[in-house]
Amino acid sequence: MNLNEQLDYLAKGAVDLIDRADLKSKLARGKPLTVKVGFDPTAPDLHLGHTVVIRKMKHFQQLGHRVVFVIGDFTGMIGDPTGKKITRPPLTHEEIEENARTYERQMFKILDPKKTEVRFNNEWLGALGSAGMVKLAAKYTLARMLERDDFRKRFDAHQPISIHELLYPLAQAYDSVALKADVEMGGTDQLFNLLVGRNLMREYGLEPQVVLTTPLLEGLDGVEKMSKSLGNYIGITEDPQSIFGKVMSISDELMWKYYTLCTDLASAEIAKLRAENRPMDAKRQLAKLIITDFHDAAAAEKADEEFRRIFSERQAPTDMEERTLPAASEPQFLTKVIVAAGLAPTNKEAQRLVAQGGVLVDEAKVDDPKHTVDARPGRSYLLKVGKRRFARVRFE
Repeated sequence: MNLNEQLDYLAKGAVDLIDRADLKSKLARGKPLTVKVGFDPTAPDLHLGHTVVIRKMKHFQQLGHRVVFVIGDFTGMIGDPTGKKITRPPLTHEEIEENARTYERQMFKILDPKKTEVRFNNEWLGALGSAGMVKLAAKYTLARMLERDDFRKRFDAHQPISIHELLYPLAQAYDSVALKADVEMGGTDQLFNLLVGRNLMREYGLEPQVVLTTPLLEGLDGVEKMSKSLGNYIGITEDPQSIFGKVMSISDELMWKYYTLCTDLASAEIAKLRAENRPMDAKRQLAKLIITDFHDAAAAEKADEEFRRIFSERQAPTDMEERTLPAASEPQFLTKVIVAAGLAPTNKEAQRLVAQGGVLVDEAKVDDPKHTVDARPGRSYLLKVGKRRFARVRFE
């Protein structure tokens, strides 16, 4: 690629690029750039939303740049206050270490492990000590910190802001100083923190980093940011059939954002697919591309065939799970059986699904939340709950 093609490739899907001229100037030097992204290991698994920025790291990696994956074992103990209305509870060191090991395994589904540098920020932040942290805090003012939207809202609403939360943007920014980063990336919700890094580097006499933000990926509902706590996520360690079904459930319009942010297809290829106006076929291809990234092409084809079998031919899955539940002499509420079989998280959710006609028992629709089933030993039922959840339940 020539210089302008590299810029276009790296800027694909980006929201903020501060600034493009700086990035062009750095690229023009012809030397590998140090590209940094930080992740606090706050949960054990990554979902598709996390991979948007990791995929952008891959793009820099493909052009020969040094990619540094910073695991926030120090900052994770503070807790990122971004977007939080209350103080975020810090994690224990043990929780961080366990989650960090999982992150390392999962990110290499996208990044080349031989070309990825993994660093833990306790290496330099822990070495600062209390005196060093006081000196770091002196580099920034409270007035500038309160320019941050979520801090300002909490301050104006007289909600508590703990002092340690104010240290988080500075600690993240010091990562850039320690690594002498040329580029730092993150989601759009990280823009303030990334700009603090740009300013702090000037304070230490370093050339400021370029800031590149990627969009926040909406979850399956098409409204809220993808989140495990909201249940609208696609986990990258999920089985291929689950990923396929979840991708097929997103809206036709949202699909194109997933194409841009969750695949390596060029913009022209995506535009061509969109012009063909075959949304169902395009969505199947999207599902297969995502599964191929996190499993392999054979798993993607198998998931596609299984999806066709279940939803086009209306058959049960070939590898359907079997659940054994304790038998009872009295009939049991179907909703409780659904929860016990792991097909719904709560009794309330099971009742909602039944009332909406989303539950089949032996291929017969049940819409009465008070429906009961015979639970004597030896009885079994084929349950279909929602669009994608099947199980054979036996009472023993």
